[in-house]
Amino acid sequence: MTEDEARTWLDQNFNVSRETWEKLEAFITFLKVEAARQNLISASTLDHIWARHIVDSAQLLMLAPSEPGQWIDLGSGAGFPGIVVALLSDWHVVLVESRAKRIEYLNRAVVFLGLEGRTRVAGMPVERVETQKYDVISARAFAPLPKLLDLSARFSTDKTKWLLPKGRNAVNELEEARKAWDFDFSVEPSVTDPEAGILVGTVRGTNIQPASGARAGAAAKGRRKR
Repeated sequence: MTEDEARTWLDQNFNVSRETWEKLEAFITFLKVEAARQNLISASTLDHIWARHIVDSAQLLMLAPSEPGQWIDLGSGAGFPGIVVALLSDWHVVLVESRAKRIEYLNRAVVFLGLEGRTRVAGMPVERVETQKYDVISARAFAPLPKLLDLSARFSTDKTKWLLPKGRNAVNELEEARKAWDFDFSVEPSVTDPEAGILVGTVRGTNIQPASGARAGAAAKGRRKR
């Protein structure tokens, strides 16, 4: 997908207003200036931001529930997909980021883009983020799926939609996570890279059950207490 194709795709799928176009362009300029000071995105993608980052983030909205609610984006980094989601929709977005320079950058970006009313930065490791249930959980290049589920299942209900761009390793991560988790995920193709996959679905819980000996020990302990 070229940069012109990326802009056309956005216009066709989101009916982007002039104000939003201006904010998207301002965000890209803001990002490029900051990228000269810290490694926010790969240098090889600086000239392909519309396709590699804006559209790559925006496509998640087409897989999200139609009614906007609460969205948590884990490992937001440069603001993808979280800031793009906030600019293109009415979702309330929490950006989770643990690195100090990126926390400061994201806070400035939220203010610069006028997103304070619907977007906030949780500047801490995901393990320290207050437990709350969200309608959507997204994570782009944050952690392998098994670890991601371990860290963030507490933010999910059985109706929460997980939207996880996983590149070309999507199927492998899915099979590895299936050993411990009970979920209903499909692999959707990315519009920006036909060989990349997006894991989309819901999580019911863990598949791991205590070993028979552990269950027997727990039962015996319960009988002793009585």
